[in-house]
Amino acid sequence: MDNPRVQWDAYDLFCRVVEHGGFSAAARELDRPKSSLSAAVMRLEETLQTRLLERTTRRLRLTEAGEALYQGIGPLFASLREMHEEALSQQGAVVGTLRIASPYEFGAHHVAPVVTAMMRDYPGLRATLDVEHTWVNPQEQRYAIAFAMLQSALPPSTIVAKRAFSLPRGVFASPRLLAEHPPVRTPADLRRLPLLAGAGDAEWPFHDAQGRSERVPVDTPRLSSSNADVRLQAALAGLGVARITSSFCAAAVNEGQLVRLLPDCACEPLHIYALLPATRLMPQKVRIFLDRLGESARAAAAHH
Repeated sequence: MDNPRVQWDAYDLFCRVVEHGGFSAAARELDRPKSSLSAAVMRLEETLQTRLLERTTRRLRLTEAGEALYQGIGPLFASLREMHEEALSQQGAVVGTLRIASPYEFGAHHVAPVVTAMMRDYPGLRATLDVEHTWVNPQEQRYAIAFAMLQSALPPSTIVAKRAFSLPRGVFASPRLLAEHPPVRTPADLRRLPLLAGAGDAEWPFHDAQGRSERVPVDTPRLSSSNADVRLQAALAGLGVARITSSFCAAAVNEGQLVRLLPDCACEPLHIYALLPATRLMPQKVRIFLDRLGESARAAAAHH
C-alpha cells in the first residue's frame, strides 16, 4: 500500500467497519461491495503485520492491536468526515448519513415524518432510524442523535442532553372494558381496573384543574411493556387501561376504539431528551433536523 490515498482509505474503511459493527453494515452504509472493505482491511493488516479484527460467523471483535489503532485514529477520521460535510453544507449541500435512535412511540410519530421530509428535500442525505427501548450512548454507538426518556440519572459528561419534547399523555381504555366496570371519576377509581404499564412505571401522577395532585400506584399491572405499541394493542383488545401519549393513540380515539379517561386531570407528560455526542461541531444535518423537529413540536402543540 505505497499509494498514500489507498493507505488512508484503508484506515478510514477500517474505522467504518468498527463503527458499524461489521463489514456488511459498513458496506450498506457506504454503498460499496463488502469484498472491497474486507480486502482493504486485509491489506492494512498486511502492512502493519498484525491482526486487527477477529472475524467470526456471529460478530466482529477488535484485537488488542485493533482496539489501540481505532482509539487513536477513529476520532480523527470522524472529525475529518464532519469537517468535510460541514464544508459541503456551506454550499447548501446536506449529505452523509443521519443516524438516529429513538423509542418507538416517539420515533414513529414524531421523528420519522421529519426524517422523511429531510430526505425528500436533500437527495444526498441518507438516514438510519433505529427503535430502542432503553437509552443508548450516541458516542459509543455512533448515533448522531439518540432520543431517550430519562427518568433517573443523566448520561456521562461526554453526552450533551437536551430536552427536545414534552408530549402530553392520557389514560385510555376501550368502550368494552369500561362497560364492564363502574365509571372512572377520579384517579383513585383506576385502582379497580387492570392497568397496562410501561416497564419503569411505579405510579401514575395526576393533577386536576385546582392544582391538586394524586398518585395512582402501579403495583401489579396486567401488562408491563416498554413498547407503547404493545400497550396500545392490549388496550384496544380491552385488556386494561393504558397511559399513552395522546398523539400515539389519536387515530384509535377518533375511530371510537378508545376512550380517554379523566379528561379534566392532567397526566405527567412524557419527557423526551435528545442525546448528542459532545463534539466541537454540530453537523449541519443534525442542526437542520433539530430545527425542523422543534417546528413540528410547536405546530403540534398549537394544533392541540
